[in-house]
Amino acid sequence: MKIEEVLAPIQMLFEEPLANYTYTKTGGPAEVLAFPKDKDEVKQIVDFARENNISWLVLGNASNLIVRDGGIRGIVIMLNRLDQVMVLENQVTALAGAKLIDTSYEALNHTLSGLEFACGIPGSIGGAVFMNAGAYGGEIAHVLESAEVLLPDGTIRTFTNQELDFSYRHSVVQENHGVVLSATFVLEKGEAQKMKAQMDELTDLRESKQPLEYPSCGSVFKRPEGHFTGKLIQDAGLQGLIWGGAQISEKHAGFIVNINHATATDYIELIAHIQKEILAQFGVVLETEVRIIGNEVFNSEK
Repeated sequence: MKIEEVLAPIQMLFEEPLANYTYTKTGGPAEVLAFPKDKDEVKQIVDFARENNISWLVLGNASNLIVRDGGIRGIVIMLNRLDQVMVLENQVTALAGAKLIDTSYEALNHTLSGLEFACGIPGSIGGAVFMNAGAYGGEIAHVLESAEVLLPDGTIRTFTNQELDFSYRHSVVQENHGVVLSATFVLEKGEAQKMKAQMDELTDLRESKQPLEYPSCGSVFKRPEGHFTGKLIQDAGLQGLIWGGAQISEKHAGFIVNINHATATDYIELIAHIQKEILAQFGVVLETEVRIIGNEVFNSEK
């Protein structure tokens, strides 16, 4: 039987360009792009893939990643329809596809404090747990109580904060190759006016310092110990460098923006060039924060 028959009525698109979904507006096609609307449908897809030896992966909302120009074979799962956020007393539970920004504002609506730092992070809840997202001194590990994870063998398990083994931009989900289905946060009662003022300040700070006017994947590199990535790139004389259709942002050197129909190859080659120059000039190894996935098509020289 065909996949669309077995997994009906889950919406699926075939050979769909992932550039239509990634925040960089780059990326080749997905062989199958599936849009489950609830946790049961996610499990159905993963079970089908396992039973039929088909590769699969989850994109979340495709914010902090680069999909290579060759695209992705197998099944790609988008979780943006799993976007419900529920509040019970001092607990906020959000499904994996809910936007982190929206979840932070839902907490504000219930005067629950702890997620203010997340008001400007353009990722999903699932992705935020996966990489322990953080900004302005806060991170997911500080407020998460537990996460519901679908494991590759089809079992669903609830991981506690401690079991998730959080560290800088890391969680155990990166090793067990699971799918975050939901996350529960324990917050404290706050003062609405004070919370709103803090969130407005962080939003203004983000808008003034980050190149939100262009497509980008957000912060490209992890912060190297003892250094600031943007300053290293500035000091190396690289800020503003154009590589194909991609550019090291003139507004914030830690970002690479799509200024002229960039390809994923442009992004990947520019990232490699930055890493090479920073290592040569300063002896500092820059590790990518952005995930780079998918198949290669070609290598070109700029």
